[in-house]
Amino acid sequence: MDLLQQIKQNASQHNKRIVLPEGTEERTLKAADIIIEEGIAQIILIGEIATIKSEAERLGLKNIDKATLIDPKNHEKKQAYAELLFELRKSKGISMEKAIALTEDPLYLATLMIKSGDADGEVAGALNATGDVLRPAFQIVKTMPGISVVSGAFIMIMNDKQFGDNGMMVFADCAVHPNPTAEELAEIAVATAKTTKAIAQMDPRVAMLSFSTKGSAKHEMVDKVVKATELAKEMAPEFQIDGEMQADAAIVEAVGASKAPGSPVAGKANVLVFPTLEVGNISYKLVQRIAGAQAIGPVLQGMAAPINDLSRGCSVSDIVNLVAITANQAAGM
Repeated sequence: MDLLQQIKQNASQHNKRIVLPEGTEERTLKAADIIIEEGIAQIILIGEIATIKSEAERLGLKNIDKATLIDPKNHEKKQAYAELLFELRKSKGISMEKAIALTEDPLYLATLMIKSGDADGEVAGALNATGDVLRPAFQIVKTMPGISVVSGAFIMIMNDKQFGDNGMMVFADCAVHPNPTAEELAEIAVATAKTTKAIAQMDPRVAMLSFSTKGSAKHEMVDKVVKATELAKEMAPEFQIDGEMQADAAIVEAVGASKAPGSPVAGKANVLVFPTLEVGNISYKLVQRIAGAQAIGPVLQGMAAPINDLSRGCSVSDIVNLVAITANQAAGM
């Protein structure tokens, strides 16, 4: 059984309630139909109910009637959610009128459902930008206790099986934090190691990437990665974390042995932690498009409940996979 099959099978055992706020979007509806058919999760679709039903009929989908459908402008808990949002945000100056209006925004409504215990997780982003998905998540669900930074990891499944664990790797941060400090980068490294262990079911070997390997270059950007590596090792001594190192030293055994002899990670890393968001985002997209790798995610790390963001270029299978991952995250919280 491959990783995706295992993730889906695990999700089906948990029967979690996953809300999809882009409920009228075609790929989302097709994915919801598959998820329900395969029993991966319970599905909640947010959108105008007549539109959801007509689109499902047009697309020939047979299982959408088994989903819970929520009209964001007219549902029985609208007032209760508005009151919750007002209480959460009144110190920031929100009015009750504004709170009521925001409950009609599917992205806000989805996070309010999670906060209220009416859903276990959320997947969105097929239509909406990352910032729009995360804004209500930060305002309503917020981060886990003791966590200061949210990051986004991608599970990368490559055709070339020589890299990572049989072609499987995890990349972070590729989605959220533009320029983390050394302390934040250390948190990202540890969170990604935990994600790798919990979802990808691999023992993480974490490479802290830079344009330098073990002091081969001197620059303040290198210094940040060196410090982050030290901090990450202190935070999570149970994980193999090493750096700073260049990408080839991290993933090519001969290069790793030459540039970082004795490293427990060099040449065999299965987790790559990038120093900035632009590097991570560019890297995962190049590997996805040029090497034909499957990119599953981003899996958001650090939120108090699993809220995951899709790329707007996502496929139906991307949505199915991320819902399965989200259900597993919810089960582990």
